[in-house]
Amino acid sequence: MSSIPPPRTRQPSLAQLRAFVSVAEHLHFRDAATAIGMSQPALSGAVAALEESLGIQLLERTTRKVLLSPAGERLAARARTVLDAVGDFMEEAEAARAPFTGVLRLGVIPTVAPYLLPTVLRLVHDRYPDLDLQVHEEQTSSLLDGLTQGRLDLLLLAVPLGVPGVTELPLFDEDFVLVTPCDHWLAGRGDIPREALRELELLLLDEGHCLRDQALDVCREAGRAEGAAMTTSAAGLSTLVQLVGGGLGVTLLPRTALRVETGRSDRLATGYFADPAPSRRIALAMRTGAARQNEFEEFAAALRGELAKLPVRIVQR
Repeated sequence: MSSIPPPRTRQPSLAQLRAFVSVAEHLHFRDAATAIGMSQPALSGAVAALEESLGIQLLERTTRKVLLSPAGERLAARARTVLDAVGDFMEEAEAARAPFTGVLRLGVIPTVAPYLLPTVLRLVHDRYPDLDLQVHEEQTSSLLDGLTQGRLDLLLLAVPLGVPGVTELPLFDEDFVLVTPCDHWLAGRGDIPREALRELELLLLDEGHCLRDQALDVCREAGRAEGAAMTTSAAGLSTLVQLVGGGLGVTLLPRTALRVETGRSDRLATGYFADPAPSRRIALAMRTGAARQNEFEEFAAALRGELAKLPVRIVQR
């Protein structure tokens, strides 16, 4: 049995690991060398150098065959894992160099997700088939935490945010409409003054939803008293419009949600505000200086083109 000198203080190279794994798989130096495109002397030298650097005999060599030593069997599995990990690393680097490939973790607020995701998903499917889109529906504060901490890459939500280190890519503005019971005195009107909001029994989403805050801002602008009674009864827009249909009050909906949320009931009516109608702005948001900034800006431009089919006003940058 050959003796292995004490190990040197240097790490094995990938070439040495690749040569050793090939020998471990073929148990034949010539076949192993052919498999990885290396000359047989170079392969033998690489394996010998690996043994020397580790201070461990990995192979038992005879004139007729090659065998793995017990240590060689254990380390061959480890070496394969290392080479696989390096291969994955290189594939990920290649994907990073190519735009619209790899994973994109998109955060979306609940008052946007059901109405815009079909457009987003269709765009990704048709134009960016190599993009692995992962969608996370959360409230605004959670999304911003995820973005700043690196858990999320891009957000789709209402702005302005006013958060340092976050860049907004505006997409569109959309009006709010008033959803009422069919027999309400404002049902079907197309010229509702904002001042009408001062005395209405208004149903709102629970605290934490940005749409609740936006609706309250609209009411304050209309002159509604701070202490005016409001009923907070729903965690989502679907429940909210059901409560309206049951005669418990009225609510504000963004135009993009109108068809989905009111189309399921014949007890609801829609009223439109006189110009200028109250509205909200929807945008993509990314970390300022994000490595994929150019990609995200191109994605925003493509998304504006698709969203133009909806009842919104596209914001061109």
